[in-house]
Amino acid sequence: MKFKKLFLFLAAVFGVLAIASCNKKDDTHTHTFETAWTSDDTYHWHKSTCGHDEVSGKEEHKWDEGKVGPDGKVFTCTVCGKTKSENISIETVTLSAPKGAPAIAVASLAKVKEENYNFVAATNISSELAKATATSDFVIAPINAGAKLYKLGKSEYKLAAVVTWGNLYFASQKANFSLNDINGNKITLFGQNSINASLANYVLAQKGITPSSVEYVAEAADTQTLLASDANAIVLCAEPAISAAKLKKPNITSISVQALYKKLTGNDGFTQAGLFVSPKAISEKKDVVDRYILEVSKSIEKCSSSLDEVAQICVDLKLLPNLNVAKSAIPLCSVKFMKAIDAKTQIETTANIDLSQFGGALPVEEFYYQF
Repeated sequence: MKFKKLFLFLAAVFGVLAIASCNKKDDTHTHTFETAWTSDDTYHWHKSTCGHDEVSGKEEHKWDEGKVGPDGKVFTCTVCGKTKSENISIETVTLSAPKGAPAIAVASLAKVKEENYNFVAATNISSELAKATATSDFVIAPINAGAKLYKLGKSEYKLAAVVTWGNLYFASQKANFSLNDINGNKITLFGQNSINASLANYVLAQKGITPSSVEYVAEAADTQTLLASDANAIVLCAEPAISAAKLKKPNITSISVQALYKKLTGNDGFTQAGLFVSPKAISEKKDVVDRYILEVSKSIEKCSSSLDEVAQICVDLKLLPNLNVAKSAIPLCSVKFMKAIDAKTQIETTANIDLSQFGGALPVEEFYYQF
């Protein structure tokens, strides 16, 4: 019993001496530390593994320049990997877009801040890109129009993303209407000297279809009126006008120009409308610009994931006449997001169909906004 007590006493003494000696500066004990970093909001360090209240490598975080993401701007410590986020508000962003498919792409955003969104007739959208009249941070417009104005030095807006990939349809009330019915018959197209007309003529020519004559009207609304009033008319029309016409005339048959184009080129539709950003916005609030582009991507995703919700928003904003048209038209408008630089090859494929619509040459590298 005495021996046991003596043993415990000596063990306690040596334990105290060991701890004391560890705290002495001339201590021969070598502290060991975790290889992983421990951190708080300000510092990072390595914790000890030897049971002592010591740390190694403690210093303030070294934050990188940050990257804009869906939840704001995320900064990462280049040493320990810790991240922090800063909110980026997009409440001040302004956008102009033509009514129809392009407006559908940003409908969910416009519902939140209606006063920042300017929806205009398609025939007026080019003025929103022109130096003399441009005021919006962003403009959704035909890609060829933006490229042509940029080449001519009349616009400085850069292309950030492709947002629609074709909403064109050949249509008629003719019984069992097919593409062959266009051969040898009159067809009415909209938008003479536009990329839409060029694409329609390209597809017909590649398919060996030769109309007896081609007439032109200004807008898809004009061919919609003709389609509904003339049972023998063959027209080029566009969504959502086609869906609206079919509600009045259920016997209308439509043939997708996009589907024909895909068979010819292998591409899922043609690069139709794009999201353009002003150089002033890029210069003054680049983080806001980049965050907003991501929000447009999310708004476009909702067009397929939350169709009923987006359809109601489009009706509320008076972009579409009613829910039946909205639910029919939105899936047929080919609304899809792709960064412009990632779509460059497809943009050039579309441009090469009629380079005059792009100012006579392919868009230069500086035309693309990369983020």
